[in-house]
Amino acid sequence: MKKFFALPTLMVIGNAFAQESTLDPAATAWILVSTAFVFLMVIGLAFFYGGLVRRKNALNTMMMSFVSLGVVGLTWSLLGYSFAYDVGNWFVGGFKFAFLNDVGLTGDGVPAILDLAFQGAFAIITAALISGAVVERMRFSAFMLFIALWSLVIYGPLAHWVWGGGFLSTLGAIDFAGGTVVHINAGVAALVLALMIGKRRDYGKKAMLPHQVPFTLLGAGLLWFGWFGFNGGSAYAADGIASLALANTLLAPAATIVIWAIIDLFRVGKVTAVGLATAVIVGLVAITPAAGVVSPLAAIIIGLIATFPSYAFITWRGNSSLDDSLDVFGAHGLGGISGALLTGVFVSTAWGGDVSGSFNQFIIQLVAVGVAIVFSALGTFVIARIVGLFMPLRAEEKPEEQGLDGPMHGEEAYGDGEGALLIPVSTSTKAAQLATGNLENQS
Repeated sequence: MKKFFALPTLMVIGNAFAQESTLDPAATAWILVSTAFVFLMVIGLAFFYGGLVRRKNALNTMMMSFVSLGVVGLTWSLLGYSFAYDVGNWFVGGFKFAFLNDVGLTGDGVPAILDLAFQGAFAIITAALISGAVVERMRFSAFMLFIALWSLVIYGPLAHWVWGGGFLSTLGAIDFAGGTVVHINAGVAALVLALMIGKRRDYGKKAMLPHQVPFTLLGAGLLWFGWFGFNGGSAYAADGIASLALANTLLAPAATIVIWAIIDLFRVGKVTAVGLATAVIVGLVAITPAAGVVSPLAAIIIGLIATFPSYAFITWRGNSSLDDSLDVFGAHGLGGISGALLTGVFVSTAWGGDVSGSFNQFIIQLVAVGVAIVFSALGTFVIARIVGLFMPLRAEEKPEEQGLDGPMHGEEAYGDGEGALLIPVSTSTKAAQLATGNLENQS
């Protein structure tokens, strides 16, 4: 079993925390850099999502990514890491590393505390991805509680199954950097949550155009840049496999961009910026489970093939009643499914894999995909119901109509100095704002 099956910590179980454990300076340096890269992806996601919504919800949308840094950063550090990577049982790890116990400066290859930070960045962005399906209508406090519970109850156990020695890793499922644990998981959760909360009140009645497409392109670029650490760092060494993963992370999205542009030209006669930004994400998602175990040519083929189901679904979704606002399932869910299944076809022992592609490996990948879909869907449904017992999941009608920035955060993205809604320092300040129409201007 190679390191990529144990993305962080099959290697840190047992004696890994003993004083005699050895550190690899090159690997440590590479994971330090990769952790920063993955952290930057959260910022990129905020810009990617923020540019796609209407300006009245720009801050709210971006803050859903930023708040994940805090909420999931803490849940992961205190419990999630232990749930994923302690030995535990077939379902979930134990409490050995709970509350940062035994997570120190020693480790096998890299310090345990660095491993926690690197894998924590994965957990953070996975939760943040879900927000794209429910922006412009989900209550911010409900989202915070949801991702806190979801990161512990869904992400932790699934990471344990695939990377922490659980039954899917024993079965032989391959997920080099998170196609199943991150993208299928987040995509399915996003779809379920969007269906439970319902579509935006003016969905299908008003045009809901992106308010700042350059933000979306900037976000896509930052995500692609960060993804080199996301996939390359998952080799857990500064070696040939990391180099392969990085190269494949360049090639697969490049192929997706070209095919997406060609389809757009034939279908509508134009190549759109939002379309190409989406293509980048689909290509990155698709190569993630295979990045360090397939050849560069196979990476290109994976990028090409993955384009079609995502493009078809996103096109259909735009004409349907399904309001997955920013196409999280179309890009991440289907992209992850395509990549995970194609990994079973193209994995090669000549390019870092423990096995080569076969019908048997394809079936194993199919089982892992099915398990992830069912577990994420059911778990998301239950958690959303539980959160709903404590607070409404959805914003009230008036705040949704006027935009969530002001009602949820007391700020607006593009205040002109007169109509900006500020956090009141006193009731008299709020009364003055109401009197001058500043609150009303938010609509």
